[in-house]
Amino acid sequence: MVPAVLLAAGWLGWFGVLQWSVVRFRLPIVLTLTACTALLAVWLVRRVEVPLPRWLAPGVVVVSVAVTVLVPLFSYLRGGWRTAALGVLVVGGLAVAGLLAGGRRLAPAAFAAALVTHATLAVVTVLGDRAPRIDVWVVLQQAADATARGENMYTQQWRDSPGVQDFFPYLPWMSMLTAPGRWLAGDVRWMLAVWSLVLLAGLWALAGGRRGDAARGAAVAGMLVLAPGTLTQVDQAWTEPVLAALLVWWAVLVRRDHAWWAVVPLALACASKQHLALLAPVLLVWRPFGWRRTLAAGGLAGVLMTPWVLADPAAFLEDTVTTLLAFHPIRFANTWYLYFLNEHGVTLPFAVTGLVMLGAVAGACWAVWRRQPGLAEVLRWLALVLAVANLVNKQAFYNQYWLVAALVAASLAVGPLSRREPATAAATAG
Repeated sequence: MVPAVLLAAGWLGWFGVLQWSVVRFRLPIVLTLTACTALLAVWLVRRVEVPLPRWLAPGVVVVSVAVTVLVPLFSYLRGGWRTAALGVLVVGGLAVAGLLAGGRRLAPAAFAAALVTHATLAVVTVLGDRAPRIDVWVVLQQAADATARGENMYTQQWRDSPGVQDFFPYLPWMSMLTAPGRWLAGDVRWMLAVWSLVLLAGLWALAGGRRGDAARGAAVAGMLVLAPGTLTQVDQAWTEPVLAALLVWWAVLVRRDHAWWAVVPLALACASKQHLALLAPVLLVWRPFGWRRTLAAGGLAGVLMTPWVLADPAAFLEDTVTTLLAFHPIRFANTWYLYFLNEHGVTLPFAVTGLVMLGAVAGACWAVWRRQPGLAEVLRWLALVLAVANLVNKQAFYNQYWLVAALVAASLAVGPLSRREPATAAATAG
């Protein structure tokens, strides 16, 4: 009972302050995120089994709906469109909660309601805000246009961007995996919505679908769809649903004893955003995936990025590494780096923040190497690594912290004790 209550409180506290955090820095936000990260660390160190009692997911969804409505929420939607989006979340959330309360028998309907809720929210948001004033959307839109013209996204100047002006901050496959939304329907957010649905399908598959623990799959999907701040996530064109979908399907393939096929989604994820390199050392020492597959994923990611590297090596390196390392901190990022900068005027040296991140990676590697745990625990170690990295980084916003929660959600979909871990042969082959 106590672990389940702590899980619910941690989930709601994490997302509650994250919804409030968009475009504002507050020390209580950083403290809450730190406390939730510490709770995750305790969960991992003590290896506590956390059940999902029947009341947990419906209760979390209902409270999430209340938080969405009552806590300050940032969105470019105005007037009737904003009301409609909130209405979708309220009606969809209550429907999902009601169906989840029905248990296993209604689990497929609850999962379907979660899918419909997110798809409807995406439609309302994209139609209601045709041009969000955020550089992420501008960069992805214009990078897709540049690619369609046969031009290099790393040599572009972005028109009418409210932030980034002259560099593409992601690895190239983030553009390639979102560009079809622009090419086919005029907006990359349509493709981000598709990736979100792929993610939810992955959570369902991790739980085993109708033949497995359908109630668990529906519960986890419903909690993530209705998490506070989801409207902002969709509106801002934040890219983390792509990464979460790829990592979850990596987990699905590993769990189904297709670990070599799992190299593909992992490579696509690593060729899309730089900070996922932090996860590689953990997977390297986990025998069910192993060093051969981890290196193969890295090699495939390198191959996938080769056309852009060869097209202009200097531009690629400057945009994806040099500029980001030197990029100025944004004052409403809720991290300890920004706390010392905002409150005390102190710029933490990279030696300090880097040492903390290195310590998190090393601790996760040591624990995974010694324990060789199941998939659920590995996913939580990956989440912890990203959470610690976010807390000490120059920039970490709702979307980066959302990815941490998505990995925790994936671990919950697997279950407290996996009934079908990778076969021993696969575990020893890596």
